[in-house]
Amino acid sequence: RRLIKEKKSEIKELTQEELLERLESEESMLVRLKMNHAVSPLDNPNKIVETRKNVARIKTEMKARQIQTQSEK
Repeated sequence: RRLIKEKKSEIKELTQEELLERLESEESMLVRLKMNHAVSPLDNPNKIVETRKNVARIKTEMKARQIQTQSEK
């Protein structure tokens, strides 16, 4: 639980470009992990879950920023 809070604050500090870059890398890692897991089981399959959650956190922050900029107009 503590790690999640640190991740949220870490994500909030990133710029929009950094968020896009991070999202792209996390999504590609997720695809790679899923493929590797389909071929041979991963040592720690929880990495897939954590990566999926990271993607969701990044998307959530991006959406929140989009809503904030729309409400400011």
